[in-house]
Amino acid sequence: MTILIESDLSEEQRVVFMEVIEESLRVTYKTHLFNWLQHGMQYLIGHDLIVYGVRSLESEHFDFEYLTTSLQFTGTHFQKVIDKESGIIHKAFNQWQVNNKPVFVTSDLPSKEHASFDVLNISQNHMQEAELGQCIVHGFGDMRTRISTIVMLGRMNAPINELTAYLLELLMPHLHCALVKVNTNRTVMQSNKNQDFVLKTVTKREIEVLQWLHMGKTNWEISTILNISPTTVKNHVQNIIRKLGVENRGQAAVKALSLGLISIHQSKHF
Repeated sequence: MTILIESDLSEEQRVVFMEVIEESLRVTYKTHLFNWLQHGMQYLIGHDLIVYGVRSLESEHFDFEYLTTSLQFTGTHFQKVIDKESGIIHKAFNQWQVNNKPVFVTSDLPSKEHASFDVLNISQNHMQEAELGQCIVHGFGDMRTRISTIVMLGRMNAPINELTAYLLELLMPHLHCALVKVNTNRTVMQSNKNQDFVLKTVTKREIEVLQWLHMGKTNWEISTILNISPTTVKNHVQNIIRKLGVENRGQAAVKALSLGLISIHQSKHF
């Protein structure tokens, strides 16, 4: 069995590899990821496309995204590639789980296990329909860690050999960390946008109702305090529960406090 070591890399490859690791520390958002992949990563493993999936602690499924410089690969092709039943990335990932080695996906070679990589043969028609060209798939993580990633580098111009597989093995931990970071920051940004939306849609009257809900007042008591009908208070409470995405008035009061819509200090002065 052939085992590659660092000395098998050229001096230039070693320098670029260290630069790639250093630059990976600055990858925070998707735009950073795209720029990072276009420089040293492109030199080490030439590719025009990356499809990646991140699975978190809370999810049983991978959250897939893609980046490409190819005009041929579109959102329609992306959906075919990640399809749970027939998607090429799932077929390759299933093969990866057998040996935990990089998997080359091609229609030019028969499926075969090599010492440091596997080859997965996919029909030429299937490959052409997906606009993938030659690609390589690798993963990181397992069922114990739960946090894991799938990476497919597609439309490659790198050869199918041990060196390409070795380079991806070296790069995969850094790719994994970068992808988890990008995915986490995207989730936080979406959460912040949702929170901003909630803050903008809750009305002044609903905030008044929330203040009294937090103090444990009933609908009838709130209607008396605010000089409105109990039915109107009930409607306000239902709207508040819907807007805050909670199940009851108690949860609404707690979430309103956490979002800063109301405060304990303000409640004492009503």
